[in-house]
Amino acid sequence: MKGEGDKNVAVCDMKLERLLSMKGGKGQDSYANNSQAQAMHARSMLHLLEETLNKVHLLKYSSSNPPPFTVVDLGCSSGANTVHVIDFIVKHISKRFDAAGIEPPEFSAFFSDLPSNDFNTLFQLLPPLVSNSCMEECLAADGNRSYFAAGVPGSFYRRLFPVRTIDVFHSAFSLHWLSQVPECVTEKRSAAYNRGRVFIHGAGEKTAMAYKRQFQEDLGVFIRARARELKRGGSMFLVCLGRTSVDPTDQGGAGLLFGTHFQDAWDDLVREGLVTAEKRDSFNIPVYAPSLQDFKEVVEAEGSLVVDKLIVFKGGSPLVVSQPDDASEVGRAFSISCRSVAGVLVEAHIGQDLSDELFFRVERRAAGHAKEVLEHLQFFHIVASLSLA
Repeated sequence: MKGEGDKNVAVCDMKLERLLSMKGGKGQDSYANNSQAQAMHARSMLHLLEETLNKVHLLKYSSSNPPPFTVVDLGCSSGANTVHVIDFIVKHISKRFDAAGIEPPEFSAFFSDLPSNDFNTLFQLLPPLVSNSCMEECLAADGNRSYFAAGVPGSFYRRLFPVRTIDVFHSAFSLHWLSQVPECVTEKRSAAYNRGRVFIHGAGEKTAMAYKRQFQEDLGVFIRARARELKRGGSMFLVCLGRTSVDPTDQGGAGLLFGTHFQDAWDDLVREGLVTAEKRDSFNIPVYAPSLQDFKEVVEAEGSLVVDKLIVFKGGSPLVVSQPDDASEVGRAFSISCRSVAGVLVEAHIGQDLSDELFFRVERRAAGHAKEVLEHLQFFHIVASLSLA
């Protein structure tokens, strides 16, 4: 679905766009305090990010009065991970300028996410900006920020920046979030109606195809927008949840996170009469973990970007536990992980009190299957390095 009058704009679910965010603040179940696994996964992929950064053309900055070198993190969320990755990118590019004998330009970084994102918590994590007098000397200094920073609220399923203004786009653990739940999935009369389920994992073929079409449409819109904004010689590094199975109803790690104990907890609420079956069925997690082929088909069909690298990368578990033999800790970690990324949507759908009930049951069920959770809850990621065709 395209927006009328602009073929590069997706028709997003405006309610979802205003609502969707990782859990803000700095509380126990906040994303800021529950994104250690994402940080570990990101660190394990830094060598792939370096490969992408090494492809960025620098010669255009050898003239006098060059424009700022501009970096964007799309789907930045509200934790420290985005600050660390921007710092890594700026320092790596600075070293490349030094090695090429080119005086580094000023750096500009944009942190972008949906308007509901907790930008206040994020901005509090930013290190102080170094003064102009020591900008160059402090580029590699720890504890300082050597780039100008700004927040850009808005969906990345539409244009966010002027044409040809961005050198590097980075986006990690975000593109699997759809612009909307496919309408047919929650429409009772539809063959794709996801009756009895809150996620694509284990759903019927028509439901799975509806999710897949939504992902491919969204990714196509995303690529067209970024292709307009990316500078010639720039690069884009993307990471999203992926799967190794060709079957879209097998969502891998995402399926185990949202399609097992989370699903069973919803069923508990229905059986106990706390939530109606219709209320459960009208809630679906707007996530799709693509296969490598799913991703590749969209990039090739859209045609404005070329693939420099496209792989499936094993990221490991999203859970961080200090005592793996403690079933209660495993259950608690599973529930908190689930809540930190989906809790805002759940609370908007059934309220705070029932949300507490739901995630209590998630914790209890996960604790009862702690060994299985630790053995099988593994995330795979699609990692893509793209540049202009």
